[in-house]
Amino acid sequence: MNTFVGLAAELQARAAAEGPITIALAGAGQMGTDIVVQIGLMPGVRLGAVSEIRPQQAIDAILMSGRERGDVVQAHSANDIDRAIEQNRIAVTEDYRALCSAGHIDVVIDATGNPNVGTLVALEAMKHGKHVVMLNVEADITIGRFLKEEADKAGVIFTGAAGDEPACALELISFAQSCGFDIVAAGKGKNNPLKFDAMPEDYEAEALARNMSARMLVEFVDGSKTMIEMVAIANATGLKPDVPGMHGPAAGRDELAQVLCTKEDGGILNKAGVVDYSIGKGVAPGVFCIVKPRHGRVSERMTDLKMGPGPCYSLLRPYHLTSLEVPLSAARAVLRRQADMVPLAHPVAECVTVAKRDLAPGQTLEAIGLHDYRGFAMTWEDARAEGAIPLGLAEKARVTQPIRAGEKLTYANCTPDDSLIVTQIRKRLDQSDARFMGAERQARSA
Repeated sequence: MNTFVGLAAELQARAAAEGPITIALAGAGQMGTDIVVQIGLMPGVRLGAVSEIRPQQAIDAILMSGRERGDVVQAHSANDIDRAIEQNRIAVTEDYRALCSAGHIDVVIDATGNPNVGTLVALEAMKHGKHVVMLNVEADITIGRFLKEEADKAGVIFTGAAGDEPACALELISFAQSCGFDIVAAGKGKNNPLKFDAMPEDYEAEALARNMSARMLVEFVDGSKTMIEMVAIANATGLKPDVPGMHGPAAGRDELAQVLCTKEDGGILNKAGVVDYSIGKGVAPGVFCIVKPRHGRVSERMTDLKMGPGPCYSLLRPYHLTSLEVPLSAARAVLRRQADMVPLAHPVAECVTVAKRDLAPGQTLEAIGLHDYRGFAMTWEDARAEGAIPLGLAEKARVTQPIRAGEKLTYANCTPDDSLIVTQIRKRLDQSDARFMGAERQARSA
């Protein structure tokens, strides 16, 4: 067998000295099931518990990973979970609070995909001193900066998930910055065909063939997930959407750097330093970072190394392994106290909500990926000026004024559900932002 190196060697050494890192998982849907299987194949980590409101789904995932039915314990308390882990078994619970408070758990991965549930899981985990890996990008773009602050207070790591496009793009951005390149644009290739008005009933057969829900598939097809992911990159780096909704050109892999560059350099961008996506051939399922060297000698070498004609060049990671890479974030959080992606203290972009069909007063909105709305990326300043409702607050919101298909949901025509913790936290963040902006304006006018 080959000798372990790098992180694998660290995990092996940690397991020999202290035992494997014990991971808890919230949510056993498509992504969660992948994570359950993947953890069982990796050195130095183990799955301790899964919380899932449909327990059989979690049990099925564990059995798929190769464990026997006798290895699975249905747990109702933190003590039940700890006892199962001590017996080298895996606990399944419907109670995320038990999961987060179990003493033998080192780190919690949230794979629920629901902004409110993800918020509850993250806060409960931090309260009990657990690191948090947030695969729930919807929660991250809504109140991620608050969760980062809470993690800092608790002395734990809060991180975005490796394998998802935002964290993969950050790998390239970090590399480019470390090499001294100027960042022109960063983003992803869109993996599914783009159809803004996609409805779930039209995708039932494809979803079944891909072992996923039609709702989740539509969240990808209607562009919501792409908008969410680009906003996550923006709010971790300071890069911004160049135009509302971004450009999304049909630029293939070979011409990407000549399209997603500034107009001065022959491209379509109004400025450098943006997030965007491509629907062109050969970019998906990868992520990219368009860079511009600061010196002619470096440009000469980049061209000589077959990176393109310049003056801008595309760094491409041609894959992202989504859920399969997520346990690596858990490992780095525990071993190195390292986050793969964290939000900035102040956002620069917002994923707002656009109606997919006409909405009537009194209507309570469905979940993302269904019939009512989709995501749309904007700068944070523009979204705030329009009073646009963040996508993460749309589910269970109540329509108060008629909204036409294609119009934005705003606080003037829609009211988010104030009973949800994610709504309450976001309201406090918005109030704090308003005070900050008022103080800034006052300071400038003084």
